[in-house]
Amino acid sequence: MMKRFAVAASLALALAACQDESFRRSSTRHLSPIPQATMSLMADKGMSKSDPILIRSFKKESEMEIWKRGRDGRYALLKTYPICRWSGQLGPKVREGDRQAPEGFYTVTPGQMNPNSAYYLSFDTGFPNAYDRSFGRTGGNLMVHGSCSSRGCFAMTDQNIAEIYAIAREALASGQRGFQFQSYPFRMTALNMAQHRLDPNIVFWKNLKEGSDYFEIAREEPRISVADKHYVFNVTDETVVSAVEQKRQRDEQEVAQLAPGVQPVKLVYNDGGSHESFRQALAGTVEGGSLVVDARMRDKFGDVSRPEGLASGPQVIALDASGKPKEAPVPAAALAFASTQAAPAPEAKVAAAPPAAPAVSTPVQASAAGGSQETPFYKKMFGGIGDLFNTSSASAPVAETAQATSTLPTATPLPPQRGMPAAPAKPQRRVEAPSSVNVAIN
Repeated sequence: MMKRFAVAASLALALAACQDESFRRSSTRHLSPIPQATMSLMADKGMSKSDPILIRSFKKESEMEIWKRGRDGRYALLKTYPICRWSGQLGPKVREGDRQAPEGFYTVTPGQMNPNSAYYLSFDTGFPNAYDRSFGRTGGNLMVHGSCSSRGCFAMTDQNIAEIYAIAREALASGQRGFQFQSYPFRMTALNMAQHRLDPNIVFWKNLKEGSDYFEIAREEPRISVADKHYVFNVTDETVVSAVEQKRQRDEQEVAQLAPGVQPVKLVYNDGGSHESFRQALAGTVEGGSLVVDARMRDKFGDVSRPEGLASGPQVIALDASGKPKEAPVPAAALAFASTQAAPAPEAKVAAAPPAAPAVSTPVQASAAGGSQETPFYKKMFGGIGDLFNTSSASAPVAETAQATSTLPTATPLPPQRGMPAAPAKPQRRVEAPSSVNVAIN
């Protein structure tokens, strides 16, 4: 009986957590230095490895940004990383087991860094925070980690988490007590707010936008408290308060101008998403709507959770004036997502909306990531996806993009991979959803 209980307890832990302590503790991978190319980038931008950091993530665009605070006390963008896998839907995490990646403002302290993660390396986002607890939300161990498998986390691949972990480690070791992790459903642009204006989560997202606006105007980490089940951003500088209010008014006016020509929609994901560059790299073939992930790709990225949910992207549900589904879902190609285009400067206006269409608006133009003036680094490297994935087919154009495709970093060599023997050559096979042991994420 006791043995049976122990097995059940171990399985429950695996299902409820993003990581475990099964990896050998003799590993030194958590001590890997920041890659030289990134150190050079810091130098070019007047940054150092000891400067404090702040991280922002965006589900819809499947991108994660690292910002560093300069000598003037203001944050500047260092790098943008593609997210290999996040799970769930747009919207906050509500309960344990809902597969939702969290949204909100969190703090990551040194104690939340996990060098012994089964997913190469990881850090805990800090869910649930005071805001989540005010709603009675449950769950825990919501991580940013390696591999490409998620059950409520942000999976970055081993290569990218090694670099992100090293940057965070150096900032914390230099005296930063904890860095802020801001998680958004999408970039908080007027265009995105217009598209999702009738979504049930819009009030919550407007509250998140308050913090995003403050960060983009002041380039300072917002000081956050929670009152009446609402994020409160404690700003004392009247000049900043005025500038943030002016931005809010401009954005709301722009949303009102866009609304007549932008169909309100709800995106419904099979189970989260992946950056377009990874979808293209992983999609050797598509059979029955499911991506075929071969052994070479699994060895490079680890498990890919629910590949059948990545082939077509989210369904786009047109909403009527009451916010209810207007008609049957339309293909995701009806929208051009912001993740497929470089973001302009925050002052840039959103392009005029296209004429209204009977169902879903014509492909919309990507809007700015406020403050994100840099072209994501994985879009600027040598020759695109093929350089990282070493596959001749990776340069094929992305089906849903209106212009340029995204690429992935190449300057940083892959960190040591899991101790897997070389897989013999064999025909590709469909990969079904990984077992609960491999997708041990909540």
